Amino acid sequence: MHFDVLVEVRLRPGIADPQGATIERALPALGFHEVTGVSVGKAIRFRVEASDEAEAQHRVDELCRRFLANPVIEDVETTLAVTSGADAAATR
Repeated sequence: MHFDVLVEVRLRPGIADPQGATIERALPALGFHEVTGVSVGKAIRFRVEASDEAEAQHRVDELCRRFLANPVIEDVETTLAVTSGADAAATR
């Protein structure tokens, strides 16, 4: 089975986010006075092949822990979606 994966990495609460702060300070000058609480993270999308969803989730969790995120300062949220056989073949 193929799974489309979205990994969202965000700074943990209490960790300084200078990029988010810079964006938030610039918004009023652009007319966006109502926007607050800006934070910057990263989104990583990829496809993984696994025998079932549990195996796919385990591999994605391991990849996040070992490479995609720093568990000391970042939180990770993952989303998996089964990709149909036709979709998987078309994107190879």
